[in-house]
Amino acid sequence: MREGKGEMRLLAAIMLLSLCTRSWAQGGVAGFVRRLGALVDTMSVSGLDRRYIGAPARPWQVIAKGSVNQGSLSMTAVGSVAGFDYKARPHLRTEPSEYVGLWAGYRGYGLGYTVNVGGDKGRLITLGATGGAYGVNVRIHTFENNTPNFDIDSDLIPEDDKDEWRETQLADPIKVRTVFADAYYLFNGRRFSYAAAYDQSVLQLRSAGSLVAGAAYYYGRIGYAAHSNADLIYLMHGLGRVRMWQAALGVGYAYNWVPAKGLLVSAMAMPMVTFVNRLKAYGYATNVDELMADPNFLDDDISDADWDRWWYSSLRIAPAGAKTFNSVVTLNLDARLSVTYNFGRYFAGAYGQFNNMRYRHLSSHGHLSEWFVNAAVGVRL
Repeated sequence: MREGKGEMRLLAAIMLLSLCTRSWAQGGVAGFVRRLGALVDTMSVSGLDRRYIGAPARPWQVIAKGSVNQGSLSMTAVGSVAGFDYKARPHLRTEPSEYVGLWAGYRGYGLGYTVNVGGDKGRLITLGATGGAYGVNVRIHTFENNTPNFDIDSDLIPEDDKDEWRETQLADPIKVRTVFADAYYLFNGRRFSYAAAYDQSVLQLRSAGSLVAGAAYYYGRIGYAAHSNADLIYLMHGLGRVRMWQAALGVGYAYNWVPAKGLLVSAMAMPMVTFVNRLKAYGYATNVDELMADPNFLDDDISDADWDRWWYSSLRIAPAGAKTFNSVVTLNLDARLSVTYNFGRYFAGAYGQFNNMRYRHLSSHGHLSEWFVNAAVGVRL
C-alpha cells in the first residue's frame, strides 16, 4: 500500500513537471504563471471543508498596513544612602511608535515594505508566515530613552527637589532590545483557518473552533552601563545590564466566530508553562561613595553648573562580574483577538497583543512590557 502511494506521488510530480514544461512551451511566461496560479489556488483549499473555508475569487492582494506599538521599562530598588533609606523607581516609556507599509501578493504569498513614521524612532522588524492551520511571528524592537521618569522616595532628597529628579535627563541613554517569537498549530485545520483571521488569504464562512498547541520565546536586553550613569547604577545596587530569556509551551483553544456574512471575530486563549526563565545580571562597581565623601559634594559655594560638571566628569564605573539566575517554572497566559470584515473585493482587519517580562536581582526588580496593535485595509485584484 505504501509503495502504491509512493508511485502515485511520483506520477503526480511527473505530471506537474510535464504541465509546467508544456505551459512554458505553449504559453510562454504568461501561460506558466496562469497555471502556477491555478496550482496555488488548488493547494490553498486542498483538504479543507469548503462549507467552512473558501478561497476569494480574486487571488491577488494589495494591502496597506499600519502598526502602533509602545514599550515600557519599570525598575524598583530599595536601599540606604548615608543613613537614609530610599526607594528608587526609574521608569521609562517610549512614545507610541507608528509604522506604515504596503504589501502585495498572491493568496497570502508576497512581499511588503514598512517604514517608521514617528514615535520612539527605534527599529522594528517583523517576520511572519500564516497558513490555514499554523502561524509563526517574530518581532524585534530596539529603542532607547535618556529621559526616564525617575521617582525616588527618601528623606535624602528634599521634597522641593523631587520634581527635578522625576525629570532626570541621562547623558547616556538606557538601551532596550526585545525579541518575541511565537508559533501555533491548530488541529482542526479543515474547518478553522488561522489565515482567515490574520492575513485574509482565505475566508471563514462558518463559525468553528480548534484545539491549539503553541510555543513562545522572549528575549530582553536592558543596558545603561556608562560612566555618566554611575549614580543610577549605584542606586540600583550595582546593576548596570540585564539580559532575560523566557521560553514556554502551551495548549489552548481558538474560535472563529462569524456572526454575519463577511464579519469574523477570532479569539484565542492558551495557558503556557514557562519552562525557561533565566536572568543574567551584570554588576558594576562605582566611585559614588568616594565622591560623596569629597568636600565638593556638600560645598554650597559651588554653582549648580560647576557642581554638575565636577560630579559627572568624576563618575566612574568598573565591571564587577555577572551572575545568572534561573527562576522556577511559572504559568502564563497567551491571548490575542482579531476582527476582520470582508466586503466584496475589499477587506479590513485589526489585531493586538501584549507582552510582559519580569526580572528580580537581590532587592532590585522590575518588568519590561510592550504592546502593539496592527491594522490593515486591502483590495483583491
